[in-house]
Amino acid sequence: MLKKTGRRSDCPISSSLDIWGDKWSLLIIRNLMFYNANTYGEFLKAPEKIATNILADRLVSLEKAGLISKEEHPASKAKIFYRLTPMGIDLLPLMVEISIWGEKYFDVLPVAKELSKQVKKDKEGFIKFYTKQLGKVNP
Repeated sequence: MLKKTGRRSDCPISSSLDIWGDKWSLLIIRNLMFYNANTYGEFLKAPEKIATNILADRLVSLEKAGLISKEEHPASKAKIFYRLTPMGIDLLPLMVEISIWGEKYFDVLPVAKELSKQVKKDKEGFIKFYTKQLGKVNP
C-alpha cells in the first residue's frame, strides 16, 4: 500500500488519479501493456507524440510510484528497458475497460478494434492471459 504523501484525499479514485491520472502516464502504461514498447525511443514513436521532457518526467513518476521499473536493456547497454511491475500490471482490467469504452464511442485504429473484439469474446480469459504475459521475467 502506498503512503499518503502527495495525495489530495483518502478517496481511492482521487488517490489513484494522483499517480496515473494524466493522459501521458496512461499512454506509457498502454504502450508497455499492449504495444511492446519498452524503451525511451519506442515511447517517443507513439502516435501521440509525447514531448521528451514530459516523457522523462512521467517515467520518473511512474517508477517512483511503483508502477514501472527500469533495468539494463538485454541488447544494448546504452538503453534502459522499462517494464510494468506487478502493481502496474494490476491496471490491466482498467485499461481493458477504457479501451472498450473508447472503441464504442470513437473511430479507432484497426489494431484497437481487434483488441476489443478479442476482449469481448472472453474478457476474463483475455485479462488472465495478458496478466501472465506481462508478468514474464524475460524481456
